[in-house]
Amino acid sequence: MKLRIDIDCTPEEARRFLGLPDVTPLNDALAKEMEERLKAVLATMDPKAAMEAWMPSGFDGLEQLQKMFFAAAGEAGKGAKKGKKT
Repeated sequence: MKLRIDIDCTPEEARRFLGLPDVTPLNDALAKEMEERLKAVLATMDPKAAMEAWMPSGFDGLEQLQKMFFAAAGEAGKGAKKGKKT
């Protein structure tokens, strides 16, 4: 036995029907506070410090990552050539 109920309502109507609190003002206040804090941090941060924070090992880490990808691609190419019949 299957029972299917389709309810056509907006999220606001569903929230009221279920008796859930309206957290829209709280969400708006938190989003505004987060935006203000982010702007304040970005205003004081110089680009070099940002790159060091996002990439702790700096560009050396990026070069190591490139080398790893190139080595993996080279190994994959070698494996494909071995399996190829001529």
